[in-house]
Amino acid sequence: MIERRKRLAGQIRAIAGRLLLGWLGFAAAISGFAETSFYEIDQPPHNYWKRPLQDRFTKIKEDLEVGRVTLDSSNEKAYLAGLLQALDMPASSQMLVFSTTSLQLRLISPSNPRALYFNEDIYLGFIPGGRIEIVSLDPEIGGIFYIFDIPRESRPLRIERSDRCMNCHAASETQYLPGLLIKSVIPGPRGGTLEGFRQDQTGHGIPFEQRFGGWYVTGRHSITNHWGNLVGRLSPAGLATNYVEPGERFDFSRYPAPTSDILPHLVHEHQAGFVNRALEASYRARSYWHETEGKLDSKQAKELDKQARTLTRYLLFADEAPLPAGGLEGDSAFKADFTRNRRVAANGASLKDFDLGTRLFKHRCSYMIYSAVFQGLPAPMKARIYQELAEALNVDKPKADYAYLETAEKKVIRGILKETLNDLPRDW
Repeated sequence: MIERRKRLAGQIRAIAGRLLLGWLGFAAAISGFAETSFYEIDQPPHNYWKRPLQDRFTKIKEDLEVGRVTLDSSNEKAYLAGLLQALDMPASSQMLVFSTTSLQLRLISPSNPRALYFNEDIYLGFIPGGRIEIVSLDPEIGGIFYIFDIPRESRPLRIERSDRCMNCHAASETQYLPGLLIKSVIPGPRGGTLEGFRQDQTGHGIPFEQRFGGWYVTGRHSITNHWGNLVGRLSPAGLATNYVEPGERFDFSRYPAPTSDILPHLVHEHQAGFVNRALEASYRARSYWHETEGKLDSKQAKELDKQARTLTRYLLFADEAPLPAGGLEGDSAFKADFTRNRRVAANGASLKDFDLGTRLFKHRCSYMIYSAVFQGLPAPMKARIYQELAEALNVDKPKADYAYLETAEKKVIRGILKETLNDLPRDW
């Protein structure tokens, strides 16, 4: 009896400690908001809720609602497949997440994972028995969030612009801007989070030992030190984890693809890191430009130069977590879908060419330079980035910050950009 009471007391102390850490994290978030969130995104010059929207999903939204784009609503899977096709979003990009880190958390479990799909500009969430979630990237103001029910029988489709998504997608993890969020946690057996990793961080620099918690991961790869495919349980001895085989607790046939392949996970992480950094640069430049009517002081100019360097280094895959020996294979369907719209230079090279041996891409400059979010950057910020890119790829006067790029690779990247980007400066 005494031993039982000791164990119970230990469990209570552990729970209390976790509650305290959670409260401290909440307090830190509130403090961080006060210190770092100088953006009033619903005020000029951003006008998040009033600005006419230019994102891809908004442009097709009315066509979906009035039936100009018709989709098979006989069942969830058929509707989802048609919607993905209408949005030019490959089913092969499917990633399955079973942690309850979503607006529809009550529906999510290892037996009913949430599926995510993406292209460069739109991200879609689907849960069997739940609602469709959309994050569509406006070139200037970032994520536009929508949620709607899959229509049943003859009921009309009503797509709601969601402000509830902003509670997480415009918080500390995204610098309080409407961006992309990736969680890595150890889920408990009945939901909830027992342990969390990589808080407030996204991007290809995240160590693999902090990734994939709460996600199913499939495919051949050599990344063994990650938290994917695990559920946890607290005991007097601490946190214990159990492996869950993808497809063991659910039927893959309920989803458009039989995979949650490692390669879409890595590409998605890279894109999210890019989007969040680009939005930070965009909002900051727009705020300064509005505040000073285009007459920046030295401190503001220095800050924008810093933002340009940060985004340029990310574009050029500085600090990318290297793949362990053996690399990865990658799902063949996703590779074909992903490279379908590659922009090719005369020599056949493209920024979408995979490496997958020691790193993600063969030519280390992100294809996201073609994306709506990059193209929507304020002109003063984009000019700074193009200047930094020119200096980074200069083989005659190499910069120490980019010494990891070999001369031959710099030349190939520069050639691809000159042949495939139409807004480079004339003297670039």
